[in-house]
Amino acid sequence: MKALSCKFQTSAPSLESCPVSDWPEFAFIGRSNVGKSSLLNVLAGTKELAKVSATPGHTKLINFFSMGDAWSLVDLPGYGYAKGARSEADNFQRMIAGYLTGRKNLARVFVLIDSRHSPQAIDLEFVQWLLEESVPFALVFSKTDLVKAGLLGKNIELFQSKIAAWCGELPRVFTTSAKTGNGRRELLDAIAETLRGLSPVSE
Repeated sequence: MKALSCKFQTSAPSLESCPVSDWPEFAFIGRSNVGKSSLLNVLAGTKELAKVSATPGHTKLINFFSMGDAWSLVDLPGYGYAKGARSEADNFQRMIAGYLTGRKNLARVFVLIDSRHSPQAIDLEFVQWLLEESVPFALVFSKTDLVKAGLLGKNIELFQSKIAAWCGELPRVFTTSAKTGNGRRELLDAIAETLRGLSPVSE
């Protein structure tokens, strides 16, 4: 699996500390323990991009990585993070919301969903919020190596049926496995397709 030319840029503890950049950004987010860090490492073709932890909510900062000197991959804190003081969790949610709605060069958000489970309320609520805020996104069903094909298809269809009433057109769906690497090429192709269709970001 070929590695991209990827380089750590910075970790931002707040929206104000995010780097000034004209590069298109593709953000990845999901509830805690959805396998986001493992998938990002597979996407970049390296084990060094994102730190994998067995502790839910490990990502507490907005992490930026340059990819191929053309775009930035953004690793967002999980929206299910709830460990620690309530005020701390609230701050994380405000930071995430501020980035998703206020970042001008955000090209697309990839929302990770654990494919092993039927639709979860926290995922549905987050997707509904993205639709209400007109944030461009796609769905990425992770850990597909751990679920049978029939159940995978059923869970995807259930999720789509739940959100169908909220959107005129269903978001694009990807299926991935950090263990097998399945879905990597499809995600990278989708990013390349989006890049080709983007206009330069105005200052």
